[in-house]
Amino acid sequence: MARDSDQSKFIDSSDFLTVLASEGVEFLLSRQGKVPLSSCGGKTICLFFSANWCRPCKTFTPQLVQLYDTLRTRGTELEVIFISFDHDENGFEEHFKCMPWLAVPFDETLHKKLRIRYRVDRIPSLIPLASDGTLIEEDLIGLIEDYGADAYPFTRKRREELKAIDDSKRQGGKLEQLLAIEGRDYVLSRDHRKITVSELAGKTIGLYFGAHWCPPCRSFTSQLIEVYNELKTTANHCFEVVLVSTDRDHKEFDLNHSIMPWLAIPYEDRARQDLCRIFNIKGIPALVLIGPDGKTISTNGKEMISLYGAKAFPFTESRIAEIETALKKEGDALPREVKDVKHEHELKLDMAKAYVCDCCKMRGRFWAFSCDVCNYDLHPKCVEGINLNL
Repeated sequence: MARDSDQSKFIDSSDFLTVLASEGVEFLLSRQGKVPLSSCGGKTICLFFSANWCRPCKTFTPQLVQLYDTLRTRGTELEVIFISFDHDENGFEEHFKCMPWLAVPFDETLHKKLRIRYRVDRIPSLIPLASDGTLIEEDLIGLIEDYGADAYPFTRKRREELKAIDDSKRQGGKLEQLLAIEGRDYVLSRDHRKITVSELAGKTIGLYFGAHWCPPCRSFTSQLIEVYNELKTTANHCFEVVLVSTDRDHKEFDLNHSIMPWLAIPYEDRARQDLCRIFNIKGIPALVLIGPDGKTISTNGKEMISLYGAKAFPFTESRIAEIETALKKEGDALPREVKDVKHEHELKLDMAKAYVCDCCKMRGRFWAFSCDVCNYDLHPKCVEGINLNL
């Protein structure tokens, strides 16, 4: 929402009602009929600027409906008033049908005046009007997308409180605070069994943010499955993965989880969005690693897995340093270039995340002798004439 800095001062809700009255507006609309302006007196009012033709508006509106219903159920004195950006009354009425709150009657001239008065230059916009002079947070769209009904009463103080709670969950070392919510103390296995979060205590946990529709996620999932299965054997079941789905619907989520041997946050659970926010996930696939003490080891687990596979466990800085020292020692013991009778071109020493050796046909990782001319790779052990102890 773009508004000038002087808009950080609260806007009184009584001022808005006075403006409507001065424009000859005698009532607001609800889905049941006309409502007098006086019905909003003493309430926190939010002006919702939106339009039926606007895709982001239609995406945000159900989130606002959920917040509105939740707060009204709690007895909160809140009212939302819809001000249309639609081009005609049909669009206005079609959009308003899905809203449980009030609306300013459709009048393009009046709506334009209100857009100018409240400096709205994009939609959706949700502008709070205080009834008591309280300083209210400006960017309600982002605040509500992040926190839902917990964002109320929409003050800057409340935003800071919520950020502090996020920081505590990220840094506090309590797995239950991260993965469980009120009314749910479990995660789901692939066969839909409920595994209590307490059963994960003492394990290294990978929070895997991904979606079935994302090709890079499908590629990384294969790598992670390989590492997961290897660590099930070598790490004595001390490693677990929990899917935090960003799939578009429940059907996609079910399909995605069905190919994974690990656990998942339930799709319908808001904790999925909360974890994305807490760990500032901006792209997928992403892997956040949580240590046995419940504290974050790394938010870049994807790179560790891609580079080092299961060797990276337990994913600590000291373990990565050990791997890199060992790899350097191996590389220093190898020639920079070789000529092998199995291939016509000169082969150069290279570091590769993964490859298939063209001699033994086995998968390789890390050091390889590769051809710059053609797609040919040899595992160092397969190069004739080199005495290796790798």
